[in-house]
Amino acid sequence: MTSERQAVGAIVFDEAGRLLLIRRANPPSQGLWSLPGGRVEAGESGEQAVVRELLEETGLAGVVVDEVGTIRLPSPDGGVYFVRDYRVHVADVGDLAAGDDADDAAWFSVGALRDAATSPGLVDALIDWGVIDS
Repeated sequence: MTSERQAVGAIVFDEAGRLLLIRRANPPSQGLWSLPGGRVEAGESGEQAVVRELLEETGLAGVVVDEVGTIRLPSPDGGVYFVRDYRVHVADVGDLAAGDDADDAAWFSVGALRDAATSPGLVDALIDWGVIDS
């Protein structure tokens, strides 16, 4: 029997329309660019988890706008992550700094996003959800 774990991701754009990504320091997708996010801890809502993960991984404080979409991803131990991605507004993007599970954090234009080494399915999911244009 495989276990399903709850996880979240933060979709954050700056005023220039660039998307915030972190380079993952740990599996899954270690070394690839992805949305800031991670596991939902016991007693947390998805909204609480995504705000916490965003702060831990980027140093940015945000407010959830809405839930954008969900995806199921395999975990390294054979389980499954059920990931809910949320659009998050960040008022002050000046203090961006990678932390916790992130090796780096950066803003990507949509064009640069398509050329970046991103986690599997990220760009396709963002297109399917209407977050970025195809």
